[in-house]
Amino acid sequence: MFDFDMLGLQPALNAALAHNGFKEPTPIQNKAIPLAMEGHDILGLAQTGTGKTLAFGLPLIDHLLANPAKPAPKTAKSLILAPTRELVNQIADGLRKLTLNTNVHIITVVGGQSINRQIGALHRGCDILVATPGRLIDLMDRGSVNLSTVKHLVLDEADQMLDLGFIHALRKIAPKLGTPRQTMLFSATMPKQMEELSRAYLTNPQRVQVSPPGKAADKVSQSVHFMDKAAKPRKLRDLLTNDLGALTLVFCRTKHGAEKLKNGLEKDGFSAASIHGNKSQGQRDRAIKGFRDGTTTILVATDVAARGIDIPGVSYVINYDLPEVPDSYVHRIGRTARAGLEGQAIAFCSAEEVDLLTQIERLMKIDIPVVSGDRPAAVSAPKSRRGNGGGGGGNGARGGRPGGGGNGGQNRSRGPKPAFGAAPANGKPGAKPRRRKPARQGA
Repeated sequence: MFDFDMLGLQPALNAALAHNGFKEPTPIQNKAIPLAMEGHDILGLAQTGTGKTLAFGLPLIDHLLANPAKPAPKTAKSLILAPTRELVNQIADGLRKLTLNTNVHIITVVGGQSINRQIGALHRGCDILVATPGRLIDLMDRGSVNLSTVKHLVLDEADQMLDLGFIHALRKIAPKLGTPRQTMLFSATMPKQMEELSRAYLTNPQRVQVSPPGKAADKVSQSVHFMDKAAKPRKLRDLLTNDLGALTLVFCRTKHGAEKLKNGLEKDGFSAASIHGNKSQGQRDRAIKGFRDGTTTILVATDVAARGIDIPGVSYVINYDLPEVPDSYVHRIGRTARAGLEGQAIAFCSAEEVDLLTQIERLMKIDIPVVSGDRPAAVSAPKSRRGNGGGGGGNGARGGRPGGGGNGGQNRSRGPKPAFGAAPANGKPGAKPRRRKPARQGA
């Protein structure tokens, strides 16, 4: 198939596609849409940036246009679950462009926004409900939404939702959905849990795969710089200065680290913003809007953004900190080279991160080209408790500075002085030192 007209979609949908500049389906769309329109459950595997939203959105909207009955109050005809607020909004925005001149009504429910406003919106019912699992369960517990009429379920970026404990939420949500129903599950990677999830919630699914799990987009040019951790700030500024004005997404491991880096870049005159779990939804939306329209050229983020940014113009993705989960690297670099464009993925790797890089290369079955530095021998990171407050405690267990009240890693730059509460001779971490009894007089 060479264009959307040949997929058998409703005329109104074909007109909307043409109006929005969509001419030819991507490989995942070409394979998934005809099967979904036939009513099959779909297990779709494709790297980020390949058009998964339209792969499930077009057959869903086509079915709704063919069955235009008005939804009852507090109900939804179809449900799309996604792991982050940004991705929920991105999906809804993409689908609304295709339903602009139709009666298809789309509602989003996410955390960080007024639940009373969402209750009011749900009262009239909707055709498509796009939600994060946590907020949806809150609304279910309040009796504000009735899912018994849902006949189409979509799980987008399901592998990340598994990382967030989504399986427990799904066990609460799935029994409330209507039956029989069509279920479509889409993911960029295929961990073992995903196989179990598909067996539990999909019925004889058609597997659609256009690239091996763990493979980056073809037009992403990858590279790695080996360096000491202390050299990362200067290297980042050098790279940013070399291409001022290019949209650059910088990933950090912790909330505190992302905010600290953003503040430092702003102090040095760079146009930067940040998004992470400590930001309100309004702050996150404004940061992404500024990045999208180019008023902000550098966006510093934690993995909350790895799947929530669909901006074709991102030229660089810089892994300032390597992720602790190899799959997250694939999703991070998938933020560039979107919509057929080219992009660069640049990784910084210190001695403490060599093991993480090895895991990433093993997953992707490649050796990432080295641009500078020599690959050091792996160094065991100092053990510490992860930050549990005030912004995540710096770089957590990988030896970053403690920050914001969290229990970050020990700051080794302070020399050999032991950290407060270090283990005494009895070897018990954090144990209080024993008081010596005074020597007995006249002994």
